[in-house]
Amino acid sequence: MIDLRSDTVTKPTPEMRAAMAEAEVGDDVFGEDPTINRLQELAAAMLGKEAALFVASGTMGNLASILAHCGRGDEVILGDLSHTNLFEAGGISALGGVYPHILPNAGDGTLSLAEVSAAVREDDEHFPVSKLVCLETTHNRCRGVALSVDYIDAVGELAHARALRLHVDGARMFNASVALDVDPARMVAAADSVTFCLSKALSAPVGSLIVGDADFILRARRARKILGGGMRQAGILAAAGIVALQTMVERLADDHARARRLAEGLAEIRSVRVENERPATNMVYITIDPSIPLSDVEVMERLAERDVLVHDVGPRRFRLVTHVWVGDEDIETALSAFRKVLSGDMSGFSYSHEK
Repeated sequence: MIDLRSDTVTKPTPEMRAAMAEAEVGDDVFGEDPTINRLQELAAAMLGKEAALFVASGTMGNLASILAHCGRGDEVILGDLSHTNLFEAGGISALGGVYPHILPNAGDGTLSLAEVSAAVREDDEHFPVSKLVCLETTHNRCRGVALSVDYIDAVGELAHARALRLHVDGARMFNASVALDVDPARMVAAADSVTFCLSKALSAPVGSLIVGDADFILRARRARKILGGGMRQAGILAAAGIVALQTMVERLADDHARARRLAEGLAEIRSVRVENERPATNMVYITIDPSIPLSDVEVMERLAERDVLVHDVGPRRFRLVTHVWVGDEDIETALSAFRKVLSGDMSGFSYSHEK
């Protein structure tokens, strides 16, 4: 199967599996797992921060980070299309009592600097206390766009001038770094904390990292414990993460190139509108013309019959994600499947796919 549903479907490479089998382990709650310690040191060094913390997932990483920055009744400023707002089960409020101040994301994933500035509360007992600004890069629901370094710097400067902190949800930040050709540490230099995922495009089986200064990581570690995230001999998982950081970052450019080829091919199909005809990273967003007499489920089922898996993200809207297990031939096979499903004789309906 050619699985374009997400880069979360990636499986560990043979080198990762070998490293996991041979990993030296200890009790991480005691700080004694040497492989986790090496992973954390590597992550902190790559992002230019003092310390790092291994967590089970990106959602846990974002939640632990926000809990480390904010107390109950404090406020975090974030985008309406952000992962934390849409897809993390309201955890910052349900578990942290943190109030979300939602601003609209622009199409390029940014928040208006003027609106961020206006959202910061005055010191008034009637208001929650503004403590944190959250950004996301690459931005999932903004078609995988990468925030520019200048923009992240500007938000960091604004936040710090108002005594706030900046957290970057960098689940796919290495995709952003490669796409922008910017060193990861430089890209998030203005951030007080960053999360990034090992188990998406980097192809490790489990885990994310939080990075920041040493005091912040101590608070995040306590939050991780509260969330049930204290792990024991998890060096078996961390070993794959080390291999991921050492071997899987530079090759992300291949995924981006294949996403561009996928977008180019889909743009030639008359019944498909490609929202990002030159994808910034590894995501292609498309919408299917209403004249095609197939439901979203039927489109997915007919593609699956041709060994192509896709995922809908809205009415007649699909997100396609390239990753290490999708090669050049797979892209061509997927394009052929789309042409066959969205054209030809379908229950008496004939539709030419060429523009």
